[in-house]
Amino acid sequence: MVSNSKSRVFKVAIVGAGPAGYFAAQALQNLQTPELKFEIDMIERLPTPWGLVRSGVAPDHPKIKTVSKVFEKIATAEGFQLFCNVELGKDLTLTELTNLYDAVVIATGTSRGRKLGIPGEELRGSLSAADFVPWYNAHPDYVDVDVPLDTDTAVVIGAGNVAMDVARMLALEPKELDVTDTANHALAELHKSAIRQVHVFGRRGPEHVAFTSPELRELPKLEHTDVEIGECDIEDALERVSIQGELPKDVKSNLDAMMLVAKTPKKGNERKLNFHFLASPIEIKGKDRVEEVVFAINEVKDGKVVTTSDTYSVKTGLIISAIGYEADPIPGLTYVDGKVSNVDGHVENSNVYVVGWAKRGPSGVIGTNKSDAAGVMELLVSNLREPKPKVELSEKLQERGVIHVSQSAWEKINASEVAAGEPLGKPRVKFVKREEMLGLQ
Repeated sequence: MVSNSKSRVFKVAIVGAGPAGYFAAQALQNLQTPELKFEIDMIERLPTPWGLVRSGVAPDHPKIKTVSKVFEKIATAEGFQLFCNVELGKDLTLTELTNLYDAVVIATGTSRGRKLGIPGEELRGSLSAADFVPWYNAHPDYVDVDVPLDTDTAVVIGAGNVAMDVARMLALEPKELDVTDTANHALAELHKSAIRQVHVFGRRGPEHVAFTSPELRELPKLEHTDVEIGECDIEDALERVSIQGELPKDVKSNLDAMMLVAKTPKKGNERKLNFHFLASPIEIKGKDRVEEVVFAINEVKDGKVVTTSDTYSVKTGLIISAIGYEADPIPGLTYVDGKVSNVDGHVENSNVYVVGWAKRGPSGVIGTNKSDAAGVMELLVSNLREPKPKVELSEKLQERGVIHVSQSAWEKINASEVAAGEPLGKPRVKFVKREEMLGLQ
């Protein structure tokens, strides 16, 4: 980065090349002045950047992925360097980074799926959305996830957008995914899938779901899948919330969207997606694999969800839980409730900051990370004093024999994937093997 005699140039490491990391970099770039400059090194464990935009967003939602154009603009700004295929805790330690850089920003997200904590959870056919989602999104670490699709009924546990994505991917006619960037290995298995009934279960009532209304309003548009939500479930929810006075805008929008789904005429499709509320899984049964899941019936008393002694069960060969995520711990950091311990994004008594899900837990949408990161970066800048002597990370990695993927190398990988997708009418065909990606440098 070009500097003048009056400029102070601070070097910042951002660990994690997902939305939170890029928005943190953008915030720093926006805070630059003639007197204050930043050199940003973004470090990512995978050979590819973009985080959940690449390995989390459902393939049938390509518009959401266009935010990657913003990321590329940030990445090609002066003073930015990308270091993919570099793992904190293996190739570098947190202590090394805090010594080398004026500030370190942790933007590693939350990649571990929360457990249900019930008997039978370890049976074959019971898995987390944290494994299933990257499996169909071509994450190199999840290519070999065992996803048994040889059952006519699948159960998804959770009431957020991840659960919605998982359920939709299972319930869709696979031909609808042929023009997406769904991983080839997953697409082949989905085409052989025997699943025709997908059931989504939420612990609380419709008024408490974490789905967003745009996701719900898309459901009646599914061409080959009938979506079932009980009108009485929505009416009961409306009655409960009406007692509390005026409906919050987001709750009303969600309930309206669910009522729209409930009232949409069904086409008699073989594939069905069913939503159930006020049900908590208490046991998964089966000998060598999942055969049945038992639910306790919940009810709402005085605004609180209470589990009753009444139960019912559903025969199924596949259960996917989508009940939240926790951060994968980084040595040297303290974690509380699955996220990095911090005060307003600052890890106390250090030059370490945290943004995104690693800071606040798995909440919000991609855009939420922008305002979140901006606030933390303002705090970071206010705490800066004098710049440290500059050390090039590339030299350290070279000394250790670590092959990193730079921005220019990533652009080659990206171009190759896009080129492979063009003749097939797909946005891209993703590489899934690290060796292939590293060989393209």
